[in-house]
Amino acid sequence: MAIYRISGVWKDGETITHYAFHTIANGTISRASKKTKVQAVALVEAPENTTTTYMWNYKDAHWIIGEAVSVVNGANGKFLRSHPDGKVSDNLGHLIDYDWILL
Repeated sequence: MAIYRISGVWKDGETITHYAFHTIANGTISRASKKTKVQAVALVEAPENTTTTYMWNYKDAHWIIGEAVSVVNGANGKFLRSHPDGKVSDNLGHLIDYDWILL
């Protein structure tokens, strides 16, 4: 079983194209690994894996675990969706925009 956190996204306009995945292992978290939409869907779809959003708390200056992430089959194919709780800040589209980082 693997535990993943998604801390940010890369977009083309308003469409998410890539995700920043972190792996949790032995009490530590990895650096971000840029995953395509197809790679991200495969990781999240695997029944043995769990994935949540990972948000930077600007007020307290630390990372916090957000909402669970799952795969949804939409009109244009599969995509990731966080389980909404009414907080816009922990939805995937509102995570850190990593477009300025070239991984």
